[in-house]
Amino acid sequence: MKVTLLLVAAIGAQACQRERAFQHHPHKHVKRQSIFPPALTPDEEILINSFDSTSISEWSYYYTHGDHVAGRNETMAQWTADKWSEYGFTSRLDEYYVFLNYPVSNSLVLNYANGSTYTPSLQEDVLEEDPTTSYPNRIPTFHGYSFTGNASAEYIYVGIGQKVDFDRLKALGVELEGKIALAKYGGAFRGLKVKNAQDNGMIGTVIFTDPGDDGNMTEAKGVAAYPDGPARNPSTVQRGSVEFLSTYPGDPTTPGYVSKEGSPRADPSYVTPQIPSLPISWIEAQPLLQALNGFGTNGTEVNRTNWVGAIPGVDYFTGEGSGATLSMSNVMEDAYATIWDTVGVINGTNEDEVVIVGNHRDAWIIGGAADPNSGSAVLIELAKAFSALAETGWKPKRTIILCSWDAEEYGLVGSTEWMEEYIPWLKNAAVSYLNIDVAVSGPIPDVSSTPDLHAIATSIMKKIVYPYRGATNLTMYDVWTHEGGEVGVLGSGSDYTAFLHRGIAAIDMGAGGGPNDPVYPYHSNYDSYHWMTEFGDPGFVTHKAIGQYLTLLLYHMVSDDVLPLEPADYVEELGIYFEALEEEIAASNYSIDLSELTAAISTFETYAQQFVDLRAQAVEAGDSDLITVQNHKARDFSRGFTSQGGLPTREFYQHLIFAPGRDTGYAPVTYPAITESITFDADPQLAQEWVGKTSQAILVAANILKT
Repeated sequence: MKVTLLLVAAIGAQACQRERAFQHHPHKHVKRQSIFPPALTPDEEILINSFDSTSISEWSYYYTHGDHVAGRNETMAQWTADKWSEYGFTSRLDEYYVFLNYPVSNSLVLNYANGSTYTPSLQEDVLEEDPTTSYPNRIPTFHGYSFTGNASAEYIYVGIGQKVDFDRLKALGVELEGKIALAKYGGAFRGLKVKNAQDNGMIGTVIFTDPGDDGNMTEAKGVAAYPDGPARNPSTVQRGSVEFLSTYPGDPTTPGYVSKEGSPRADPSYVTPQIPSLPISWIEAQPLLQALNGFGTNGTEVNRTNWVGAIPGVDYFTGEGSGATLSMSNVMEDAYATIWDTVGVINGTNEDEVVIVGNHRDAWIIGGAADPNSGSAVLIELAKAFSALAETGWKPKRTIILCSWDAEEYGLVGSTEWMEEYIPWLKNAAVSYLNIDVAVSGPIPDVSSTPDLHAIATSIMKKIVYPYRGATNLTMYDVWTHEGGEVGVLGSGSDYTAFLHRGIAAIDMGAGGGPNDPVYPYHSNYDSYHWMTEFGDPGFVTHKAIGQYLTLLLYHMVSDDVLPLEPADYVEELGIYFEALEEEIAASNYSIDLSELTAAISTFETYAQQFVDLRAQAVEAGDSDLITVQNHKARDFSRGFTSQGGLPTREFYQHLIFAPGRDTGYAPVTYPAITESITFDADPQLAQEWVGKTSQAILVAANILKT
């Protein structure tokens, strides 16, 4: 695997959503890379054949037709538990008492220099074709954890709102203090756009979606807009959290410990904004941007990545001196509320080995057909498949735990609080965490994982018949290879985060779209059952394939005598990340000695090979006791990567090989403590200190593998 652009910002990360560079292959035929039809064992056939698109569609319909904003739908949590119980899982609800907030009212007015005004509705159009868009309890547009307040001032267009964008504006002499930021979605988590504005003395933030991010599926290119076609409906608004996720996720009032009634509470302002923010559609942002045309510096001359979009009639000027002002109001109801994590268990014969499978259930809207309920529907079908397998007398060697998380959208709250409650047990027993969030928002399979899961993740793809642009004779592996064939690096943005940063092997999976696929209306009212049936996945065939993939992956994780984790696969990745680190250091002109890191990687390689050799000997000899010892080493070695305490300025994040970037929120940074000591702190002494700590973490992992 080749990894590039890992050091700062990968292409714009958004919540719950895997971002992928548009790399559509124009040729019609996918070259087959694997045997077809796939060869399956009897157990695999039972699991595969248990999946049915019609029933997945039924589960999806249930999840997408009620308000399930975090903390507001215990009935749906219990229904999920009941379905899992019906299929043989011992199920329960785990409750947490967390800080959330909910929208009361918002408004925005553009005041032109000539005294006239424009008032955006801040609403999405009701569509006759899409029934849930007209529900009387449909969810308003808002930002979770946003600040209650008013702001009135001149406004500045700040591009995608990363630190480097603000640095560029200051270099151009733009006065930011006391102004309102107008930012484009993409490139960084929305909460960090608000944070960067706040850190630069700005008093409010408005964030809009731009059709320039929609590939070839735009009205400007002749494509009809939803509901008539696959282009973005112009009124689409992206909701979402503005918690400062790269500092720490979870309940902002209980950093590092579980949130229950009576828990001590910290000041949430450390990770939540203190200026108001509002999301807006591109069609209602258009007048705001047009009012800046001709004022300040135009977008081309600003010369910042993703600064210029594709809204008609907009030149993406910075806008200083326009005389136009914005008056914004945002009123939120702060609350402590109960959230419900649904947990289902099938005990394995090895009590000290546990595999966790998770998907969140809450959504910003009535629908959430892709995010998250494509994954929610898949988990019901997975439970049904394992029920069918259990009828043959099969029992797992390792315990299966299904989790339906609440409040993921606010900042991975349900999964983080659960991890914090059960961390001693998890660090002793957890083999891996398998995450399925947006199972389907398009046809292209996408997987990111820790390196020890690369081998099993790719081999299982060869067992899945995958529907792709009308073809019926391809495997998931064929399609994945055709579309780039890279296992991504984990940063953050979904519920694997808390587990990864406690040293547990993790994988995130799903399927998304390319530049010629229907635009996914992310966090919008149009992420609906109707959109899914018409454009996202007609017939729910991709749901079925992704569900089969997750199910077979889980089956092998809990059934194989030899735990299918490959610690030695870290070796190549550590080397790739090392090369990227060397390039970053060279660009900085700092002098940093990496010899200790080089030596640690070499030691890890030696001990990883010893592990591989001894495990092979154990298998050849049929030595079940030694296989168990090696399985436990494979389970435990990655704890070493989280053994040195948290990263500088953000102690929650403990994994010293990869972490979400401080200014991306989701997209990964490799060797993050060293890298960001250079790129953010400009502190070579701190970087050198973390060379030592990172090296020590790798040695701890190596010594767990040592014979």
